[in-house]
Amino acid sequence: MEVIAAVLREPKCSLSIERLNLGEPSPDEVLVRIVACGICHTDVACRDAHLPLPLPIVLGHEGAGVVERVGQSVADLVPGDHVLLSFGHCGRCSPCLEGNAPYCDHFSGLNFGGTRPDGSTALHDGTGPVHSHFFGQSAFSSNVLVHRLNAVRIPKDLSLETLAPLGCGIQTGAGAVLNCLKPDAGESIAVFGVGAVGLSAIMAAKIAGCQRIVAVDRLVERLHVAQALGATDCIVAGPARELPAAIRSLSGAVDYAVDTTGNRDVAAAAVQSVRRQGVCMMLGIYLPGDQLPIDMRFLVRNGITLRGSVEGDSDPRTFLPTLIKHFTDGRLPLQKLIKHYPLRDINEALSDAATCKVLKPVILL
Repeated sequence: MEVIAAVLREPKCSLSIERLNLGEPSPDEVLVRIVACGICHTDVACRDAHLPLPLPIVLGHEGAGVVERVGQSVADLVPGDHVLLSFGHCGRCSPCLEGNAPYCDHFSGLNFGGTRPDGSTALHDGTGPVHSHFFGQSAFSSNVLVHRLNAVRIPKDLSLETLAPLGCGIQTGAGAVLNCLKPDAGESIAVFGVGAVGLSAIMAAKIAGCQRIVAVDRLVERLHVAQALGATDCIVAGPARELPAAIRSLSGAVDYAVDTTGNRDVAAAAVQSVRRQGVCMMLGIYLPGDQLPIDMRFLVRNGITLRGSVEGDSDPRTFLPTLIKHFTDGRLPLQKLIKHYPLRDINEALSDAATCKVLKPVILL
């Protein structure tokens, strides 16, 4: 079938809106008509070749839409189902079978390889293949083929245009708190960088009952949003070396810290902001070869735990429904982060995401 998609043909260049041909679903795939797709900073990083991909390719990995057809081996989804799309995982390796899908043995190939596991692509431009299955989706397209494991059915009365970002950015920030850190009510947390991922962590910390929630960012406008979503304290970021003292001056070191910035100096400041035997979580997109500039004696003498997380350690089929429940109950007001764009304005939306002008751009297909 013919689809309309935004294609990246050269690194660090604008995406072009093109008509492409989409193949038939394989036995374990479903054909989804995309209604909306959030823009994540990973899309920006891949556009700019910080995370190299085979080109040409269709990006987009926070898709939401309606199932139109299913492959012959698909029994858990039917045409007409409304679905959120999330990251690719095989469902067969040990991490997947143990409920640790973000650490799938085949995560890299399934999400950044640009093809199905057998090397085929779903898209063609009439002269040659266009790489597909970015994060198992390539959802900057009017229709996509996705493995059945990538699609999570949701109630039809919910807004796909609002819930689309749950598939990556929101579940990463919220999952880091609720799935990984699991703070007890009354504990404290500092979140460094309050874009969509950081704000999701703040909302999750409020859900968990954290008594002190510190938001750190260089943009005052974002700190205002953080405060509206649950932050009890806000710090306008100056030099990274001054941040630990600024955190501690409020009412002492925090139990947990989360870095979403991808800046090694800010990440080091986050580590130095936690109490003895505290935990620091790394969520940023760090550049290859980045090293944490911190005195190892500080970690050892204070018993600090330093850990990372992919996708908030989430199993999308169980965690996305949990987030939806928080949304419908008013505890996860995603609509306060979102600005909608038509597909024709996708380059403007990517620019607004890259320059921090908009918290969570969402493309309407």
